[in-house]
Amino acid sequence: MQITPNMSDMTTNPSPKQQGFYMPAEWVRHEATWLTYPHNEESWPGKIETIFNSYNLFIKVLAEDERVCINVLNEAMRQQVNEDLHAIGVNMDRITLCVTPNNDAWCRDHGPAFLLNRVSSDRYAIVNWNYNAWGGKYPCELDNQVPLHIADFLNRVALASGAPTIEIFNPGIVMEGGSIDVNGCGDLLTTTSCLLNPNRNPHLSQNQITDYLCDFYGAENVIWLGDGIVGDDTDGHVDDLSRFINPDTIITAVEENKWDENYDILQSNLKMLNSCRLANGKQPTVVELPMPDVVSYDGQRLPASYANFYIANNKVIFPTYRCVTDNRAAYILEECFPERYVVGIDSTDIIWGLGSFHCLSQQQPLLV
Repeated sequence: MQITPNMSDMTTNPSPKQQGFYMPAEWVRHEATWLTYPHNEESWPGKIETIFNSYNLFIKVLAEDERVCINVLNEAMRQQVNEDLHAIGVNMDRITLCVTPNNDAWCRDHGPAFLLNRVSSDRYAIVNWNYNAWGGKYPCELDNQVPLHIADFLNRVALASGAPTIEIFNPGIVMEGGSIDVNGCGDLLTTTSCLLNPNRNPHLSQNQITDYLCDFYGAENVIWLGDGIVGDDTDGHVDDLSRFINPDTIITAVEENKWDENYDILQSNLKMLNSCRLANGKQPTVVELPMPDVVSYDGQRLPASYANFYIANNKVIFPTYRCVTDNRAAYILEECFPERYVVGIDSTDIIWGLGSFHCLSQQQPLLV
């Protein structure tokens, strides 16, 4: 295992990008999908027991096509999850349960960002960003260590099999996986409302954060959007707004009701996308994805969005919300991903935790 020091001094330490590393797009073939099994009742107050049917179905659908590595809190949870998944017919040959101390289920944000290398096909790495639970909103001391636990697990497996070990980069700043989206061709999407929020990295300017995004994700071009949707406690993660679906196409959430709180927010982001350029100089094709009906619980509006889909090896798994718009969203996603099977899974209870399937998952690309 190679531990790379803090990269703030680029004059003495070549950045991951300078070494040929980059984050591939989510649609690139996966070695596995990483999850952290839910257990924190405070994330789903009063109804955590209602989420497991949908969550376990998510695992079952994933395991039809790829390995699913699941962080579990302790040995007792490992045994219980093993029994529960076996009971619903999950392909357990594709399930790996790793005892990993953690605070919560949001693996997109506390899990590692996996990098491949353009120069050396046998090198791969993770970025071990600092994680502060979206600006210090929740306990996160265990979650902040999850990337290192995953790297340790993968390196033990690699050493036993003679495969390449994983390298680790430590930027030393706060970043979450759901705050960015990439096409693997030099372009990266993010929002000012999240990455410029003073509860993340108040000592850094927008230009400095852009440099980190380029150095550690291998980006050439950062597209900055504005605000996130109403109810999103992450301060505006882009994976609820806009996503790359191929190198030149971005799908983006739009609200059709002009009286809805999200209408102006999403129209503003749509306008930004329609005026931006990609690293290759092209204007991206922009596909509009409707928002679902308002989803609320206990008097609180929740950040329900179809944009929080996950691109698996042979499928696209997207959240549904028991409304007629679910079918429209499925049709649009089928048009966008003609080579993948689009699967909708009910997220009406899961979204009470303020996230859905993309927030819960992190892809590990196949080393080729």
